[in-house]
Amino acid sequence: MQNLEQDLECLDASPSSPRQTDRKPEDAPLEHSTKTPSSRKRAQKPSQSDSLDWLVIGGGIHGVHLSARLIGEADVSPERLLIVDPADHLLARWRRCTAATGMTHLRSPSVHHVGLAPFALEGFAGKRRQHEPGLFTGPYKRPNLELFNAHSDSVIEDLGLEDRHVKARALRCTVQPDGVAVSLSNDQELFARRIVLALGSEDLHWPSWAPHDHPLVDHIFEPGFDPTSLTSPSKVAIVGGGISAVQAALRLQGEGHSVHLVSRHSVRTHQFDSAPGWLGPKLMNGFRRESCLEARRTMIRDARYRGSVPPTVRAHLRTAIDQGAIAWHEASVETVHATRDKATLVLSDGNSLELDRLLLATGMSQERPGGALVDELIETANLPVARCGFPVVDRALRWHPRIHVSGALAELELGPTSRNIAGARRAGERLVRCAWAEAASDR
Repeated sequence: MQNLEQDLECLDASPSSPRQTDRKPEDAPLEHSTKTPSSRKRAQKPSQSDSLDWLVIGGGIHGVHLSARLIGEADVSPERLLIVDPADHLLARWRRCTAATGMTHLRSPSVHHVGLAPFALEGFAGKRRQHEPGLFTGPYKRPNLELFNAHSDSVIEDLGLEDRHVKARALRCTVQPDGVAVSLSNDQELFARRIVLALGSEDLHWPSWAPHDHPLVDHIFEPGFDPTSLTSPSKVAIVGGGISAVQAALRLQGEGHSVHLVSRHSVRTHQFDSAPGWLGPKLMNGFRRESCLEARRTMIRDARYRGSVPPTVRAHLRTAIDQGAIAWHEASVETVHATRDKATLVLSDGNSLELDRLLLATGMSQERPGGALVDELIETANLPVARCGFPVVDRALRWHPRIHVSGALAELELGPTSRNIAGARRAGERLVRCAWAEAASDR
């Protein structure tokens, strides 16, 4: 087969049906370059009408890391790159969601961060490690959240990424022969030779039994949810059995609330959200050899430890349960009766809980992210998708010669770790190699 870049010629703008395929296209090997990045100066933001080399859509972990790699390693001029995200600051959603759970340390090891070199986070900690206990915890030297965020801030500051941030939402992407035009929610339009879709899911998983728009019912990842708004002591139920649910329960219990934790399953214990072998050739070689995309989807689904917690978090939960600080209910929710002041949760084990607040820690949708933006792009540019609806891309994460993807949109290429920080770093490696190869071909 041809390289995907050759196979996906620039198409006209007339709508057509998306191309669905079960097979992974063969890829030509990417060129490697030994050229080192040149010195960079902090850029002034260009006028919005200027044509860009790269436009990154998404200002979360993936968008920040990929932008850092393009500027810091691929020698992309800062003036030729912008990041589009509607939040006031980069990583705003990451900070909001991690704060809502009460996370103290990351699940990921210290080499997974938004900076460039693998050990940059440990280097950033420097001498602080000698007099600030708790910066890292074992196993795998997992950093505390405050240190991770401080290091992320330093990466953003050093590379001037906030100066590259356009505070708007991308509404529409139109593929043209020499690039992609992107219409924004602020009525501006940007044009870039290449775009990167670094999109995370914004759709909350909201159980069908849970009432919407009730003042006593919140999803912990819902914009505007503030755990400190709970008056103490409150009787609170948290529904969910994964790490976010357990961390939120431990936080609220520590703040003096009476906490019930409701899970449909027993505590599932795994250090990471998939086996470490998925980060290297041990498991990824078999994934790469599999050309059937439905089989790859099954491998991804089976590999993920959804609704699991690492051993240290489980130990804290076990202690809290044994001490009577958290009440554990292994049951499903049958129904909810909510009045203005109280919510009653009826469980499948026969128990009924009268509550002051009901919190959902049921995660995010696992469906393809991007909503109407991606739906329309698939249709108008005739982009290939697998039966599961996710993009079919090449090794350089190209969905089209002008469009790269990361995160969930790249998981049929990068495997089970594609959505997390490790996946962002692997996407960064692919993107940098591609950028060097394309720059060499332009010369």
